[in-house]
Amino acid sequence: MKKKRCFWVGENKPHYDRYHDKEWGVPVHNDKKHFEFLILEGAQAGLSWETILLRRQGYREAFANFDAKKVARFDTKKIKLLSKNKKIIRNHLKIKSAITNAREFLKIQKEFGSFDTYIWSFVKNRTIVNKPRTRSNLPTRSKESDALATDLKKRGFKFVGSTIMYAYMQATGLVDDHMVYCWRKQK
Repeated sequence: MKKKRCFWVGENKPHYDRYHDKEWGVPVHNDKKHFEFLILEGAQAGLSWETILLRRQGYREAFANFDAKKVARFDTKKIKLLSKNKKIIRNHLKIKSAITNAREFLKIQKEFGSFDTYIWSFVKNRTIVNKPRTRSNLPTRSKESDALATDLKKRGFKFVGSTIMYAYMQATGLVDDHMVYCWRKQK
């Protein structure tokens, strides 16, 4: 019998099936994975998630396997190279924001001991479980994503608006927005 998934997965998209079934909404407690999703969600701004998901390996290669320390050291020469890389979104502002965000990410790690400790504090260290029944019940932001976006912007992060941060929170399991009929819904 076919598994019933969230509406956005669609048909005949195995890359979406894998992402939905194995990653989306699974709580992340690994700083490298947090940094990966910060880069990917920032790159996704104004585009479809599928566009980014299909370029994920290109991002992995272009951004030092999501090593924040290495990305923080990217210089003007590296930015020019990335601006020509067809495996990623070649938006100059998004590329520069990934580098800026890497530097700020490292500062948060130093201040809080880990980015994970920092990020989970916005949800009181527990996944927020919503129960959307229809597409119109699915939030695009929350008071938590508003607070997170505000704090990240104060710290100097770019491409971290509330809607982007809400998508980040969904992806990293700070929020469970699987539809009530989805086989992945937390009980």
